[in-house]
Amino acid sequence: MRKKSALRSISVKVEPPSSLTPAERTSILEVCARLRPLDGPLIPILHGIQSALGYVPNDGVPLIAAELNLSRAEVHGVVTFYHYFRKERPGRHVVHVCRAEACQSVGAVALETHAKKVLGIDFHQTTPDGAVSLEPVYCLGNCALGPSVMIDDRLQGRVSPKRFDALIAKARAQT
Repeated sequence: MRKKSALRSISVKVEPPSSLTPAERTSILEVCARLRPLDGPLIPILHGIQSALGYVPNDGVPLIAAELNLSRAEVHGVVTFYHYFRKERPGRHVVHVCRAEACQSVGAVALETHAKKVLGIDFHQTTPDGAVSLEPVYCLGNCALGPSVMIDDRLQGRVSPKRFDALIAKARAQT
């Protein structure tokens, strides 16, 4: 009879390599280092990363978790709970369409339908050419001039479907 070995094998799950570029990794680490001293730094760090990269990469979650001594689940939970945080790289231009009641009362629903049809995408998607991402927002603070949209960082009021088309054409021409 053979003697059983005192050693037992333990399976180890090997993590796939990160898809972060060195520049993305550096940006994430810089934002974490700068904002870590804040009380409750996770949300400000996520905002900082999205500001720097345009989104919060999935492969950034383990890095953020390690920097803050949190579990990956805690970081992932916050990223997925708040709709503001993008998980995918946005288009070259991000269009936010206001969906608040004041804008809805003056035509935002029709504008939203038009925008989706013209761009051929739904909210939280990017056109196939990578030019435009469409995002909902629940108030741009421009209620007296609704319906409102924000293209990149430029607020636009009284946006009709025809004006929307002109604004999109102008944005596409800039790229």
